[in-house]
Amino acid sequence: MTDRTTAAGQEAWFHPRASLASDGWELVVDASLDGWQHTGLRTADLASRDLELPAGEVERLIVPLEGGCLVQAITEDGAAHEVELEGRASVFDGPTDCLYLPPGASATLSGSATGPRRVAVAEAPATTRHPLRRIGRDEVPVELRGRGRASRQVHDLGTPSVLDAERLIVCEVITPAGNWSSYPPHKHDEELPGRESQLEEIYYFELAPAPGAPAVAAGAEADPYALFAAASSSTTEIELDVRVRSGDVALLPGGFHGPAVAPPTHDLYYLNVMAGPGDRVWRITDEPAHEWVREAWLHEPADDRLPYIRTTKGARP
Repeated sequence: MTDRTTAAGQEAWFHPRASLASDGWELVVDASLDGWQHTGLRTADLASRDLELPAGEVERLIVPLEGGCLVQAITEDGAAHEVELEGRASVFDGPTDCLYLPPGASATLSGSATGPRRVAVAEAPATTRHPLRRIGRDEVPVELRGRGRASRQVHDLGTPSVLDAERLIVCEVITPAGNWSSYPPHKHDEELPGRESQLEEIYYFELAPAPGAPAVAAGAEADPYALFAAASSSTTEIELDVRVRSGDVALLPGGFHGPAVAPPTHDLYYLNVMAGPGDRVWRITDEPAHEWVREAWLHEPADDRLPYIRTTKGARP
């Protein structure tokens, strides 16, 4: 095994909501975590305070989760930029506009005047100065992946086809109630030219009652959870079989990961942040015992609940 082999403990790689809170952020994943070096993620509610992003050798993508936010940024050349991100009603209401900050840029994040103001900041160490860029929601490709009960919707917020960056890859996935995603289980923990890339990955989860779910599903006592798994590969030792709830985060230094399974009453969302030491490309190897799944899709219809329709009122079909 490589020097990236790590002890297989759930406590190292799965963190419940608020367990990584720091300095006004509800979640902080960065290189201060043992064994973690290529990716970072912060989430916050901007309702009560502004939050600062200091300048450093890191590139960032600011992603509104719920509501919008104002970003006041200063790039390394001293230029000031004020960017209003409109955001969306929730993570289940289509892609959002977002903002790329290059290395050397600092920023202040402020919430919108009314309504919710929740935001995520994806990060990766970098030195190349790509331009600061606002990505409009209409510029975000929406992909439908899988078939049948493995159908899901992907928003390519900051993938190589959309954004010029040095290391950072960001996307988000909607899995309808009862479906499986991150399936078949796959890995990207070796640099195998043309076949596989070495990428750390962060999963940040949220759930919401599916259209037509019983009223009790939205109650404070409902306690919905999805399921998520990861298993060891030849380069990374890891074992995860966890219940995930809104605000939880799973860290994947490597290994075969998936499936992420949505409960019958709730839709599942996750934000993926990836980066690594090699090429900025997402190449994967399926778990050999489940490679057959992709062939089985050829005989399955797509889930007719997809794609979700973008709205301004938060309604979904």
